Amino acid sequence: MTADPVRWLWAAVAVGLWLAVIAAVVIARRLARRRDAAKAAALAPTEGQADVLVAFASQTGLAEELAWMTARSLCEGGTSARVALLGDLDPDQLKAARQLLIVASTTGEGDAPDSMSWFVRKQMSEPADLSGMRYGLLALGDRTYAEFCGFGRALDSWLRASGATRLFDTVEVDNGDTGAIRHWQHQLGQLTGHAVQADWTPPAYDRWRLTERTHLNPGSPGGETWWLAFEPVDHNPAWVAGDIAEVGLPAREDQPVASREYSVASLPSEGRAVFIVRRMIAPDGTPGLGSGWLTRDLSVGDEIGMRIRTNRSFHGPAVETPLILIGNGTGLAGLRAHLKAREGQSHGGTWLMFGERTRAHDALLDEDLHAALASGLLTRLDRAFSRDAGDGRYVQALIAEHAAEIVTWVERGATIMVCGSLDGMAGGVHAALEDVLGADGLLALTEAGRYRRDVY
Repeated sequence: MTADPVRWLWAAVAVGLWLAVIAAVVIARRLARRRDAAKAAALAPTEGQADVLVAFASQTGLAEELAWMTARSLCEGGTSARVALLGDLDPDQLKAARQLLIVASTTGEGDAPDSMSWFVRKQMSEPADLSGMRYGLLALGDRTYAEFCGFGRALDSWLRASGATRLFDTVEVDNGDTGAIRHWQHQLGQLTGHAVQADWTPPAYDRWRLTERTHLNPGSPGGETWWLAFEPVDHNPAWVAGDIAEVGLPAREDQPVASREYSVASLPSEGRAVFIVRRMIAPDGTPGLGSGWLTRDLSVGDEIGMRIRTNRSFHGPAVETPLILIGNGTGLAGLRAHLKAREGQSHGGTWLMFGERTRAHDALLDEDLHAALASGLLTRLDRAFSRDAGDGRYVQALIAEHAAEIVTWVERGATIMVCGSLDGMAGGVHAALEDVLGADGLLALTEAGRYRRDVY
């Protein structure tokens, strides 16, 4: 044991910072729950009076939004309801509800949303006693993935194995399919005995005007990557770092009305919504429906319909919390927003690890990142370029190379946020973090809300 008073002082400071980070996380969660409670009070004054419990498991915010719309529709039909995060509930609370409606997203290849980690590990590891409980399930998914609605189906199996009884067959939604959502509405009408409005859809799009479009990576061996900036028309939007924009695509004769989601790279204080979009090309040479339109067909000055949706699962920590940002490609958009959120403030340190193809063509926002380093907004910057002869690394290699420093940052209370491609990057980064922090350590970070992802 040391008697050095300086070491004792630094130890006390470290403990104090650690306690401050914990307090900030607790306060943030309490505030979020108070906001939800206030919204729920308008639907059901007390928990005991609610006829139906509506629970959600959300990765990008859509399931949460649909859960609140479900609850409002029930109340309009004379059935009281309250809304809760499924991951916050235990089997006794579920059983006490008697009637349960769940809106559950699947992320990646059949995985549960990150916020459901504790629930899956502790509650779904074996059947519970849910006899007498009746439930309905709206499962959100994307058929382009092999495990379509994988988490929703796993949840349905667990509920049935636990003795719960279906109110109706599970409604599976492919990429926001309006027909499936209307079927869910029909089932709600059956529960309440009152028809639910036929045009029950998410809020209408706002008007936005394209003001800037810049090709970020000319000469790149990869797909074209573009910087797009839109200004609001006749409205004053509000959002925070981590939120997601849903862009309405133009109607086409041979295709249903569609939308695409993009990470927002800016904040309202910048006066515009900024995106980093890669033009996707199909094997036959056809550009992606959304990315082709935005990066090629749309003209500067044109207007689009868009709304920015809350995505609490990728909201950042308090500014005094150390923050490790990890991503690749267009994932820089979501990471940039979190960096901008710390601008002009005394922060706990921000470290960006980023991967792309070549330094010569794909060092996206290079000048901005070096300016952030010079100003102190960015504490540390490490990049990997997989196609460069002298490099050849992917971003996950940076995690192994800087393992000791990552451990130190995590011990100081750092939050890790990952944004970018699901294929390759997300799995590689996750495995590398498990190697450095241990599987249990990374799981603990996930359940504490200190490991958050926006991957696609």
